[in-house]
Amino acid sequence: MQPDVRKLYLLVRAPDAAAAKERLLTEVVGKGLFDVLREQHGASFHSFIKEKVCPLPGDITHQNFGLGNSEILRLSQDVDIIVNGAATTNFMERYDVALATNTAAVIYLCQFAKQCDNLKILLHVSTAYVAGEKAGLLLEKPFQIGEALRQGYHMDIEAELQLVDRIKSKLHIKSSSDNKAIHFGWPNTYVLTKAMGEMLLQQLGRDLPFVIIRPSMITSTFQDPMPGWIEGTRTVDAIFVAYNNQTLPCFIFNGRVIFDLIPGDMVINTMMAAINSHWNKRAQVIYHVTSAPLPLSLIVESMYKYFHTNPRTNKDGKIIKNKRVLMFKRFAYFQAYMTLRYKVPLEMMHAANVLFGGIYSKNYKKLNRGYNILMTVAKVFDDTNLRKLSKAMAVDQNDVSIFNFDTRCINLSSYVVNTNIPAAIKYANNQKAKAGNA
Repeated sequence: MQPDVRKLYLLVRAPDAAAAKERLLTEVVGKGLFDVLREQHGASFHSFIKEKVCPLPGDITHQNFGLGNSEILRLSQDVDIIVNGAATTNFMERYDVALATNTAAVIYLCQFAKQCDNLKILLHVSTAYVAGEKAGLLLEKPFQIGEALRQGYHMDIEAELQLVDRIKSKLHIKSSSDNKAIHFGWPNTYVLTKAMGEMLLQQLGRDLPFVIIRPSMITSTFQDPMPGWIEGTRTVDAIFVAYNNQTLPCFIFNGRVIFDLIPGDMVINTMMAAINSHWNKRAQVIYHVTSAPLPLSLIVESMYKYFHTNPRTNKDGKIIKNKRVLMFKRFAYFQAYMTLRYKVPLEMMHAANVLFGGIYSKNYKKLNRGYNILMTVAKVFDDTNLRKLSKAMAVDQNDVSIFNFDTRCINLSSYVVNTNIPAAIKYANNQKAKAGNA
């Protein structure tokens, strides 16, 4: 907690102020993440939140964020830090939706930032995977506007935005999203549109003081405000949850493939340190927020170790035997198995679903989502700038103790077994219980 922070304005997608406040209280403040503050402030917790946090009903995909002119004027006079963490992180998002949130929204962000007379820093959260499928050491360097990862190709971002505006109603076919990403050299729509967002920030924000944060796979918290807090099941956590639910029949296994996991609190601490270090400076810097890479073999063995120590039980209370997952060393073999074993039956279910008026819609969508997760989920990231930031923070030992983002203090194998896997499963089970009660 930073007591010197006077006010946080939080843009919330909501139709009005009352709905924005309700979302803040239930979907943000109501989470276990705030238990430490809740216990610290006791009965005065809600008055503390009301004093510090002001929810604003709006939408980052609209000009002026959907706020009125008088509201924008007031904010521009009061705001000195802008943090943009808004994004759609769905790898298989529709192209128009991802483009609006991850790319076009940066245009409105820069327009507002230029109105803020007291702006000291704009912090933009991207992803380390804007590098696409490049191998080797990936540098903390900016994209040039229109740069494509596919050799010989160039992106016209303005043309892409205009194209989507013209044919938005026709872009409901999921394959069109990934086809566009692959055309320009990225593996999916999420990382393509995040890269395009970075390009626009570099171009439109060249006169602004900004920092770009590129985290790798964000996982559960390491320490702050408590170990093992997470919201959502993404990336490597999907493997743990699928194995726990006995829905992970096979996987691609190359023990040399590298996964880069970074606890959520390490990302937040880096953001806070970057704000502190670049306060009121015109420098424009990119930070890779990553950890020591873990080979897939270690992650898989950590998973087996966890479930051996924490055996699952069925409805009758009998222990479920841990079976090793069928592993394929080559993607072609994995793809062929998945197609024959799952994709063909899925498409047959889809055809029957259409024929019988949609009676299988729920099951089809659930199974197809599981299939896509298996088909979606190695990089080494340069962190020179991050190490420089760490050295700068080391001058003030108090800052180091508050904003620790040195991943060398983490035993990653122990963290995966004792913190991250149980956190991922706990969240998934809570969501399943909520769905069952709905």
